[in-house]
Amino acid sequence: MRLTIVTIFPDYFAGALADGMIRVALDKAKLQVDVVNLRDFTDDPHRTVDDSPFGGGAGMVLKVEPIDRALASVGVGEKGARPAGARVLLTSPQGKRFTQRTAIEWAILDHVVIVCGRYKGVDERVSEHFIDEEFSIGDFVLSGGEPAALVVMDALARLQPDVVGKFDSVESDSFHSGLLDCAYWTRPADYKGWPVPEVLTSGHHAKIERARREQALERTFDRRPDLLEHADLDGDDRKFLGALKRRREAGQ
Repeated sequence: MRLTIVTIFPDYFAGALADGMIRVALDKAKLQVDVVNLRDFTDDPHRTVDDSPFGGGAGMVLKVEPIDRALASVGVGEKGARPAGARVLLTSPQGKRFTQRTAIEWAILDHVVIVCGRYKGVDERVSEHFIDEEFSIGDFVLSGGEPAALVVMDALARLQPDVVGKFDSVESDSFHSGLLDCAYWTRPADYKGWPVPEVLTSGHHAKIERARREQALERTFDRRPDLLEHADLDGDDRKFLGALKRRREAGQ
């Protein structure tokens, strides 16, 4: 299989590629690994890959343009226009938990592309138009997605045929607010006809804060409802969740 890592720290993977099951998979031509430097797909002299979030707030957000270009360079592009057997993934604390079952599912694909998240997050248009699945390796925060990508690389390498000497040994292998975070967008405000939500450019900070809170509640409700049991919720939160539950029960 082919594994492509899109990152702003390509040297991070050098040591791992030279050791262990990953090296064995490479030596036996069971795995091809390409590490793509996201900064190679920027336009400015500083090779800038991030910008501040629309609507304000701390932290920086990875931009959509360089990720779009990087993915196109390895032949995957937008969802719906990529080869069969290819899947584009994003490391994210809001993604589904990566498990052995996930590894088995991904290991039979022809091409897996992992975009390493960084900073406060990634422009939401990346997820909407390029990412097939977001994944997480646990309920904790890392400085970036590179360690998570390395975990997946190792898990997929050892599942390739003839990499582990006795495959039967493989077969026998056995957050601050309490909510998932909301989505983020950054410049440009409109990219390929994909606009940033109007509320984030309104300058109305109270509306922005409430919109973000409600999206965080909705994401948590849909993706990790177990977290809501211990989340610090106020009356507005509970009212929103009640309405959301009724909409979901109605199939909306």
